[in-house]
Amino acid sequence: MSNHQLFRFSTITEYHRAAGLPKPAHPLISLVRMEELKLPIKEVPFRLIFDFYSISLKKVQNAKFKYGQQAGDFDEGVLFFMAPGQLFGVDIVVDTLQRPEGWIILIHPDFLWSTPLAKTIKQYEFFGYSVYEALYLSDKEENMLTVIVNQIEQEYHTNIDRFSQSVMIAQLELLLTYSERFYQRQFITRKIAGHELLTQMEDFLFNYFNSGALAKQGLPSVTQIAESLNISPGYLSSLLKSLTGQSTQQHLHCKLIDLAKEKLSTTNLSVSEIAYELGFEHLQSFSKLFKTKTSLSPLEFRHSFN
Repeated sequence: MSNHQLFRFSTITEYHRAAGLPKPAHPLISLVRMEELKLPIKEVPFRLIFDFYSISLKKVQNAKFKYGQQAGDFDEGVLFFMAPGQLFGVDIVVDTLQRPEGWIILIHPDFLWSTPLAKTIKQYEFFGYSVYEALYLSDKEENMLTVIVNQIEQEYHTNIDRFSQSVMIAQLELLLTYSERFYQRQFITRKIAGHELLTQMEDFLFNYFNSGALAKQGLPSVTQIAESLNISPGYLSSLLKSLTGQSTQQHLHCKLIDLAKEKLSTTNLSVSEIAYELGFEHLQSFSKLFKTKTSLSPLEFRHSFN
């Protein structure tokens, strides 16, 4: 393969064929053991795009995979989540690579049709994380998920009947719920790295707010902040929620109100001028946000200092 060759798979059957696997037992869902894959995994780098969801656990002894500038250690179980259309890229850091252990679950969106998971799956933000923001599992966590995966596999290889979809959906929901719990554990156990990112974000906001950009461009977008930190918007939101209890938007509004309080209490600028400097086109919008956050109008807040 040439450098960064791209493979796109629109159906699970198409992926099975390319990976040298038998035809899937169900056209809309599949569970594959990593050791069964016959993809030329030593020919890298390569890029993959699935038009379906995938949940995969990869484990490779004495090897590191590189994603952009990020390298990940795969000695422990590493869990990845990919939404349809998400790009997955792999560059092998070492020359010799053992065949990976683990499993991959492929779920076409049509399999979720008319089930509650069709809507709730979009609430699991880790499907939007970048690849290097994967979930590193402890042995205990890996064993817990393995039990669920074995149950899904058993159901997958059972003759399809009218209960098959409901049973596998229930097991998938349990798998996702545990994954959500384990991600929260990871945010806690990696608090130092999380707080470093938070500090970097505060530096970015300080420079942005003091550059005059607010008046010209308004508040920075979540995507813009995430790009400055080299992380995905979803991961930034989840990390902030874990560390501060606030969403990215709530955190931005709090920073904005703090700046407004400073200007109201230390300058002679009119409320309209302050609203403009903070990126508000309409004074009413600024006054409404300020009162929502402080229970006072901007003028009432200013008068409280006189």
